[in-house]
Amino acid sequence: MAKYIIIGVGPAGIMAAERIRAMESNAEITMISADEHVHSRCMLHKYLGHERDVKGINFVPEDFFERNQIRWVKGEKVTRVNPEEKTVEMECQAVLPYDKLLIATGAAFFIPPIEHFREASNVYGFRDFSDAEAMDRAVEGKKRVFIVGSGLVGLDAASALCERGYEVSIAEMAPRVMPLQTDEYAASVYQKAFENAGCKFYLGIGVTGSKVNENGEINSILLSDGTEVPCDVVLVAAGVRPKVDFLEGSGIKIGRGIEVNEYLETSIPDIYAAGDVNGLSGVWPDAMDQGKTAAMNMCGVKVEYEKPYPFKNTSNFFGITMLSIGKIDPVDEDAEVKVVFDRGTYKKAIVKEDRLQAILIQGDISNTGIYLKLIKDQIPLKGKDVFKLSFADFYGIDERTGAFSYQV
Repeated sequence: MAKYIIIGVGPAGIMAAERIRAMESNAEITMISADEHVHSRCMLHKYLGHERDVKGINFVPEDFFERNQIRWVKGEKVTRVNPEEKTVEMECQAVLPYDKLLIATGAAFFIPPIEHFREASNVYGFRDFSDAEAMDRAVEGKKRVFIVGSGLVGLDAASALCERGYEVSIAEMAPRVMPLQTDEYAASVYQKAFENAGCKFYLGIGVTGSKVNENGEINSILLSDGTEVPCDVVLVAAGVRPKVDFLEGSGIKIGRGIEVNEYLETSIPDIYAAGDVNGLSGVWPDAMDQGKTAAMNMCGVKVEYEKPYPFKNTSNFFGITMLSIGKIDPVDEDAEVKVVFDRGTYKKAIVKEDRLQAILIQGDISNTGIYLKLIKDQIPLKGKDVFKLSFADFYGIDERTGAFSYQV
């Protein structure tokens, strides 16, 4: 009976465990996690905003582990992986053997080397449930929160705190909010919505330092333009690092993340890595796909993982939804930029040589599944209006095979 160990209970780990059980009914599956609760990272702001409790951000059925006969060692950290012995060591001193190992530990927030940030007692990240719990406790009885970074994580936290009535200030090095997903117009729409909710932005400005009180808490932030912003709590949302500290001495190659081949196998045979920890993608659906692919390879079915298309996200702040695929800004000088406002929806497409390179839609994002396919496969638009497309424009029934396929 094969022994599988999965470190991490995020989307990659959970999907891998589910697929292994489907493929091998008698396998011994053990999951280990520092977290005591399975949770959706995308829903952490709902917990911080007091819209949902911990059960409300769980993305698996309550009986998931029992039904799938999975042993879950929760609230326990892995301290070492021993490839030669094929064992995993835990903080509690327990040692577990494996035949195949999946590392799906995700990534952790990163605190930049700004004055006082790494030693002050009121600086937090926002990546795991434990971070959301700590932040929720930290703001209790306080008034002013300063957030470093206006990406998706920073704005998620800001939206939750604004709705709870906190004074939120955000510093962003880029000249606009969500710089990787927006253009100037789309960013301005989101910025206005946040400002209407009570948030204040410092854009194109870096944090250069801070001041602390007698308790070692940061009570004001110093900005590069000389501005000093008072605060009670600091949240850093400006970068992550893969959780790989426990792999020191294992021999597993690590670059930006754990290095993997096309089968998501690491440099050590029988050890795989999926999700944020390998640095291929930070998007939830991609982590799930990686978990499934890794599991199939662990079970002996060779399946290559097709690397995801970068820069794709959906967001929803204060009822304003947005889809962003590809590099929206800056635009290749040889590309054509198409922009329309359609019944309250802002649409922007980047087209080059009759092929869609990127698209941004803010407003109604229904029926937009075609765009990722067009960008990823670089399918010719054949002169069609890029904003009025559907799968029917490119796909049909192959008369020879009867299959649903792309029509040249």
